Amino acid sequence: MTTRDHAALLEDAAKHIADISRAELQIMLRRTAPMLRNSALVVLDGDMEDAIAGIGDEVGKTRNEMIRYVVQEWLETHGYLPARRFDDDSEVDRQA
Repeated sequence: MTTRDHAALLEDAAKHIADISRAELQIMLRRTAPMLRNSALVVLDGDMEDAIAGIGDEVGKTRNEMIRYVVQEWLETHGYLPARRFDDDSEVDRQA
């Protein structure tokens, strides 16, 4: 579930606070707390956020992992970091 999904659930719960049980509210808050704790200060435009989230979902990576990956790739591609080498036993080499 994405951060936006959690935000929507919390907003809905706030609108219907009298109808939600304490246990349900606890579950929502416990699921949302780690997302807030781990959220980065990187603010992306809606389209970029959606693209990062979509790709992350496809490859099983978190938002922060995807942002780190994209930045690392950009830095390597533009010569600001040395390119990574893959071992002969790496999964990437076997797939190539």
